[in-house]
Amino acid sequence: MFCSPKNLVEAVEKLDSSNWIVLAGGTDIFPAIGGHSLTGNVLDISHIKELREIVCGEDYWSIGALATWSDIREKELPPAFNALQLAAREVGSKQIQNRATIVGNICNASPAADGVPPLLVLDSLVETISLSGIRRIPLVDFILENRKIVLNKNELVTRVLVSRAASKGCSTFLKLGSRKYLVISISMVAVRIEADDQGHIIEAAIAVGACSAVAQRLKGLERLLIGKKVIEDLSPLVTAVHLNSLTPIDDVRAKSDYRNDASLTMVHRALSSVVGQFLK
Repeated sequence: MFCSPKNLVEAVEKLDSSNWIVLAGGTDIFPAIGGHSLTGNVLDISHIKELREIVCGEDYWSIGALATWSDIREKELPPAFNALQLAAREVGSKQIQNRATIVGNICNASPAADGVPPLLVLDSLVETISLSGIRRIPLVDFILENRKIVLNKNELVTRVLVSRAASKGCSTFLKLGSRKYLVISISMVAVRIEADDQGHIIEAAIAVGACSAVAQRLKGLERLLIGKKVIEDLSPLVTAVHLNSLTPIDDVRAKSDYRNDASLTMVHRALSSVVGQFLK
């Protein structure tokens, strides 16, 4: 069965009635099935207009579930979202960016999902809806492991929320692949820093992706940076010990040792890049 609801009420009612494959951009689903047709119940949510919005409310920035990477790339957003907009430029080709959704990237739950580290440093929440009501789940708790999320079968992700408090400061994103474009990450790093009027760091968020089953925040390093001056060279503070929570694997793209070494270098570079934004 194929269904294309025009509003959330209809979509949620359908989800509660049976098991459905939720289709939005389709850039993950169709490559996964190769040349075969989709089978089972398919719920195409791509016509629910309210899910495409990127808006700033009183307490949160809201990124709708159908917002594409191109939408995010072109939207005027605070500097704290620089990392997310840089990631948007790195996802596949322009055609993919025009179609693929950021929520699809999250729900696919790949260890190399480009959207996850930038959203982690923004302390993002994932909002879901079902007939039972609305849930808001921290992104750090939403993705459990490779290809596994906490979404129930009768729930639909409606948007990603970023609090106004986490929308401060500056950020950046770096991605390493075997080539510059159209590549799955070997490692990626997102950094967000907020400083007070005297230039002291009051908030630091650093996340590394593609080096664990789920992207990881480097909490120890974040704590170390609090109180430091943004005009300082922060790179010497970062050591391999700060990356001990990562669990990189050997695969066709890179060896685990290379991933560790590359990630350390990228954290250094990302910190320098964010400091440079404060000095402009």
